[in-house]
Amino acid sequence: MGKQEWYLEYEIHINRPGLLGDIASLLGMLSINIVTINGVHGSRRGMLLLCDNNEQIERLSTILQTMDNITVTKLRQPKLLDRLAVRHGRYIQRDADDKKTFRFVRDELGLLVDFMAEIFKEKGHKLIGIRGMPRVGKTESIVAASVCANKRWLFVSSTLIKQTVRSQLIEGEYSEDNIFIIDGIVSTRRANERHWQLIRELMRLEATKVVEHPDIFIRHTEYTLDDFHYIIELRNEPNEEITYDIIEQPSLFGNDGFSDFGF
Repeated sequence: MGKQEWYLEYEIHINRPGLLGDIASLLGMLSINIVTINGVHGSRRGMLLLCDNNEQIERLSTILQTMDNITVTKLRQPKLLDRLAVRHGRYIQRDADDKKTFRFVRDELGLLVDFMAEIFKEKGHKLIGIRGMPRVGKTESIVAASVCANKRWLFVSSTLIKQTVRSQLIEGEYSEDNIFIIDGIVSTRRANERHWQLIRELMRLEATKVVEHPDIFIRHTEYTLDDFHYIIELRNEPNEEITYDIIEQPSLFGNDGFSDFGF
């Protein structure tokens, strides 16, 4: 059996001098290597570890339980959120009731891009919804994550540069390695049946689809939020309300009311 990765997270009760050195020395005596270490939240510290077998981890767990200054909160094989927490030094905020909903604010765009890039690297069908007010960085984050994941992105509907409503793709664009970006507002307000036929084709494709404004998208389609694997919320400030009232007031803009809701 090859080397195994583990994630250790502990909360510090008394941050006395030399505490980290003691833990590092303990890991060294057990022949466990530290791959990455970082503070992850307040007084919590996270480590990615590399060891040869489970027995080393069992011995580590037993010894750590005897230390009064810390409490082990996680000791497991690392998940995606563990890796990102150590990499960026902070947790990704996750909805307590809906585990597939993840929350970010604008100053966490780097963390958001990294999170989406890791999802984009996964094979198979993925449907991702992203909520947020205008110009908060939704589309830019999707494009940046596609670049990080070494994927090509395609706008099926969008208002990033000019209004885009695709009704067909050329043969090479149907690749399962592409990231297909759909603006839920543009698709529901401006698209024809050929556009919706294209979306249904893409939904059957074993590829990643990202829908901006998923709440609007599901109002006018047969899809529901249950069909989404991830819901991402991006805000300017933590307490900002994400609302679609603006698209219900067309008279304010002299058009159909959603031109400012592009990105």
